[in-house]
Amino acid sequence: MKFPIGIQDFKKVITEDYLYIDKTALIYQLVKGGSIYFLSRPRRFGKSLLVSTLEYYFKGERELFKGLAIDALEKDWESYPVFHVDFNGTNFEDGMTLANKVEDYVTEWEAQYNFAANKQLGAGDR
Repeated sequence: MKFPIGIQDFKKVITEDYLYIDKTALIYQLVKGGSIYFLSRPRRFGKSLLVSTLEYYFKGERELFKGLAIDALEKDWESYPVFHVDFNGTNFEDGMTLANKVEDYVTEWEAQYNFAANKQLGAGDR
């Protein structure tokens, strides 16, 4: 039995046969039953893995969820654009670091979703 110590990517946990405690029925309830949530948990409590799981769910990657509770609950399995922002592991002491990180994300998403970039606009307007 392999334990996913330090692994924060749902796809890696599933495809590389790590132990996964199925709480996808709760994820389904979270998505279908509410609107805005603030997820506050201590460090090392699975927030990043939850966000990764939500990312693959909203991308409609049903094959990753085969055999899990959500596979039987979800009927539509639609695919949506996902903007996953991860500021983990970056030192933001320099003021431009955050601006550069956001700019990099926006540029990446423009390429991913075939959107013509207008570099004259700031990241927020793009």
